[in-house]
Amino acid sequence: MTLMQSFDHALCENAKWAFTTRRVDRADVAALSTQYEQARAGDLVLCQILEVGQHKKLQLAERRASLSYPGDLVVVCLGDRYAPDQFMAKAEVSNGILQLAAGGGVAGTIEAAHARMEEPTSLLPLGLLKTAMGNVINVADYALPPIAANDDVTVLGVFGASMNSGKTTAAASLAHGLKQAGYTVAGVKATGTGAFGDYNAFEDAGVPVTDFTDVGMATTYRMPLEKVEQGFDTLVATAAQDGAQIVVVEIADGVFQQETRAILNQSRIRNRLDGILFAAPDALSALGGVTVLERHGFSPFAISGMLTLSPLATAEAADVTGLPILSREELWDGHAIAGHVEPLMRRAKGFAAA
Repeated sequence: MTLMQSFDHALCENAKWAFTTRRVDRADVAALSTQYEQARAGDLVLCQILEVGQHKKLQLAERRASLSYPGDLVVVCLGDRYAPDQFMAKAEVSNGILQLAAGGGVAGTIEAAHARMEEPTSLLPLGLLKTAMGNVINVADYALPPIAANDDVTVLGVFGASMNSGKTTAAASLAHGLKQAGYTVAGVKATGTGAFGDYNAFEDAGVPVTDFTDVGMATTYRMPLEKVEQGFDTLVATAAQDGAQIVVVEIADGVFQQETRAILNQSRIRNRLDGILFAAPDALSALGGVTVLERHGFSPFAISGMLTLSPLATAEAADVTGLPILSREELWDGHAIAGHVEPLMRRAKGFAAA
């Protein structure tokens, strides 16, 4: 194995550590390895920014955005990414270079990009971070301990038609409204790419939150379904242990995305949901999404998302789906949202409505 002969701890101490690395104990770093051919998703890489491109800021572990400069030292995670509006990337170093695939600190080799994207921010890898025992540091090493599934807490899933359909706003607004109704609520981001936006949105709504980075995944794209399910079980059960009566779970991207489709087709996650809120950018997407969900045996209790910014789109969606269309302000209304959710809670196994 190729190691740097002299490791300067100041390199990591002065580096900007990305959001995806937030659970890592930085004191564990003792060496660097340049054996990139054995690297795997979730491994931590110390890099130097070569050229700033699409992502001009890095989301830090401290949950603020830091403007990037050529020459900056950064610690990011090797990872895959699936983002139709941005980049598709694979978790590997190619020709001695990495590309920043997501602002939360996921780097790899870009496989495809939306036409409106600039060139990705390019990174020079200086080495994989290693412990004193010689093990490459991976975010999975700092995951929450696995917990068996909890069947008592009510679980509400938030799905969307696509990226930027309004899922996060819908999920955080739903959580806030349920808290206003008097329930103890927790937020969970079960799939996606590590970033602080979704995380902060739940906290801003006044509810505690965990996400897939807490269970050892920088991203869930190309992760085995079993690992995603185990992470979901642990996140929901941890929320229940901490006193949550209702857990609002956001599922990333759209219903045709690889992991989301697998979840809807056959998974423990699918079978555990007590209700679904669907987010859509327009009426056609609302109808299409409801049709897809019904094909999988689900009928959303309501629709929200970007379409609610338009009274005309809202009216169209209500007409073609026959479902309640709820704006974020309506989701905030504790009394109103309780009327939609309490019937779901009464049907939830082992749960008595508050």
